[in-house]
Amino acid sequence: MDRKLTWYILAGMVLGVIVGYAVHLGIPASDPWFEYLSKSFKLLSDIFLNLIKLLVAPLVLSTIVVGIAHMGDSSALGRIGVRAISWFIAASFISIALGLLMVNLFQPGVGAPIPDAAEAAKMVGEVKKLDAWEFTFSIFPKNALEALATNNILQILVFSIFAGVALSAIGERGAVLVRGADALAEMMLQITGYVMRFAPFAVFGAIANVVAKSGLAILSTYLELLVEFYASLVLLWIILLTAGWIFLRQRIWQLIRYIREPLLIAFSTASSEAALPKMFEQLDRFGIPRRISGFMLPLGYSFNLDGSMMYMSFATIFIAQAYGLDLSIATQVLILLTLMVSSKGIAAVPRASLVVITGTLAQFGLPVEGVAIILAIDQFLDMGRTATNVVGNAVATSVITKWEGMLQVPEPAEMELPHAPAHTSHHGARGLELAEDMVTDERGKPV
Repeated sequence: MDRKLTWYILAGMVLGVIVGYAVHLGIPASDPWFEYLSKSFKLLSDIFLNLIKLLVAPLVLSTIVVGIAHMGDSSALGRIGVRAISWFIAASFISIALGLLMVNLFQPGVGAPIPDAAEAAKMVGEVKKLDAWEFTFSIFPKNALEALATNNILQILVFSIFAGVALSAIGERGAVLVRGADALAEMMLQITGYVMRFAPFAVFGAIANVVAKSGLAILSTYLELLVEFYASLVLLWIILLTAGWIFLRQRIWQLIRYIREPLLIAFSTASSEAALPKMFEQLDRFGIPRRISGFMLPLGYSFNLDGSMMYMSFATIFIAQAYGLDLSIATQVLILLTLMVSSKGIAAVPRASLVVITGTLAQFGLPVEGVAIILAIDQFLDMGRTATNVVGNAVATSVITKWEGMLQVPEPAEMELPHAPAHTSHHGARGLELAEDMVTDERGKPV
């Protein structure tokens, strides 16, 4: 379905350009028909945006509750768990900060021909500037239901953390609620799949509306965004691989060779999970025990999405730039911290980042409709960030294994091994069960 959806989105983009340009050339802006068609195009993207907003609260709530509950009830959160989480937090911070740095350096959204930019900026007004005390106070909800109803992502996060820790503390008595949250997460991901089927129509409407009002100038903005985002990803790859080289030395080059195939799978499908079975197999060959990769990869797929986090910071500031909104350094730092937390627990499925971006834009009073503009080329951006997620998790797993003294001699690349299980839960419960059986000596080597 993902491959078909990709082609449908591309078809919607091409058709949107053709229809929008035909309207731009053939119908004067003063003609009532122009306004009628413009509103019809915009309706398609607006419907999609409302459906995306529908996903934000329950998806963030359920995934974070489940992730914390499963991490907290396992003895696997010993030395390896602490080291893994520490690595993930550091990599997340670097990815988001680098995204903010590069988007401010390149400024791809400045001067973008967004037809409703002036109107949206006028409606937003001055971007709210919170001081540290006001921001801290605004994080804590006085009513959990109100936070969910208003899609206040920071307050939802605080409630989710409390709920996850509490469910972990009460143990078996809270198991039914953990299972319920797990089922809610799966349901919301299924609904996400349904919503994404409407994406081709939303892409068509968004592109047709922009091109009808602004002509083909928007295409040069898209090209600039693509080139500059991929240039930023290359820089992130260099940082990740350099960090890996510090621990692995010359074996980092072997790792790159071993993960080429899962990397290509992730890039072509824009889904990290599609590459997961092959990733297990190749890391086995590289010399990583399955009990380590079985813990690290599922955990990393929820908590270590380096490419997605760079994209979220890049895209959020791009939208602000496109709508002519000047964000202070303090506001951008607050956005960074929000993305740091809100991206955790979001499953590695195509375009899940759009949900986090939507929630973050709403949280800071930025124009949510900007998501519809980015959606037109999100597939191309998604391919690059998904491949980066795979690289980041491969490096993290290898480094932690080496750190623990468990990295083994690699097996020949051509040797056939049994395929890994095709399905692994997004919150890493199976990996935690595998890690619970791990017995090590004082140096971390398996006994």
